[in-house]
Amino acid sequence: MNKPFDGQIALVTGASRGIGAASAEWLAERGAHVVAVARTVGALEELDDRIKALGGQATLAPLDITDEGAMAHLCRSIHDRWGRADIWVHAAIHVSALTPATHLTAKDLDQIIATNIRAFARLMHFVDPLIAPSEAPQALCFDDVWDEKYAGPYGMSKAAQRAMVQSWQAETAKFPLRVHLVQPQPMPTAVRARFYPGEDRAKLADPRDEAARLLPVLLPDA
Repeated sequence: MNKPFDGQIALVTGASRGIGAASAEWLAERGAHVVAVARTVGALEELDDRIKALGGQATLAPLDITDEGAMAHLCRSIHDRWGRADIWVHAAIHVSALTPATHLTAKDLDQIIATNIRAFARLMHFVDPLIAPSEAPQALCFDDVWDEKYAGPYGMSKAAQRAMVQSWQAETAKFPLRVHLVQPQPMPTAVRARFYPGEDRAKLADPRDEAARLLPVLLPDA
C-alpha cells in the first residue's frame, strides 16, 4: 500500500526528542526517509530504533546545527545521494537561563543568537536550494510565543525566527515551495520544564499527539 511520502526525503533538525523526534517518527511512518539531525547520539539511536519498529527508514546525522561547515556538508551530501530533499522540519532550539531582561549575560546572548537566529538563518540558506528540485518542496517550523517574565532572551529569538519564516512565506507565495509556521500546544519538554519547574506535566500535550495534529499540513492533499 502506497504511503503519502513514499520516495520523499525529510530533513529534521532537532530530531532527538520532543516535537522534533515525534515529527521524524510521523514522517517515517508515512513513507519518508528521514535524515535526523541532533547532537545527542544516544537519543538519535533510540529514534532510529523506533522508526525501524514502525517500518520506516532513517539516516542519523549527529551534528550541531551551529557548525555551519558541517551543516553545509550534510546538505551537500543529501544532494549528492538523493538529488534533493523534499521536506525540512526544524525543531532545534536553545534555551538560555531564565533571567531578568537587564541581567542577560553576553555569553547567554551569544549562545541563543548562535543557535536560534544565526544557525536558523544559515539553515534556511542551505536548505532552500536543497529542496528546490523537489516536485513538492516544503518547510515547516514551530512557533512559540513567550511573554512571561524572565524568558525575554528566548522570546526575542523566537520572534526573530518568526519574522524570518513569515518573510520566507511572503517571498515564496507564488513559488512551488510551501512554508509552514505552526504552533504546538504546551508539551512536557525540557524547554518548558526550565520555564515552569514543578508544573503538573500530566496536563500537557504529548509531542506525538501534537505532531499528528500539526504535520498533516504537509500531506499532498492538505
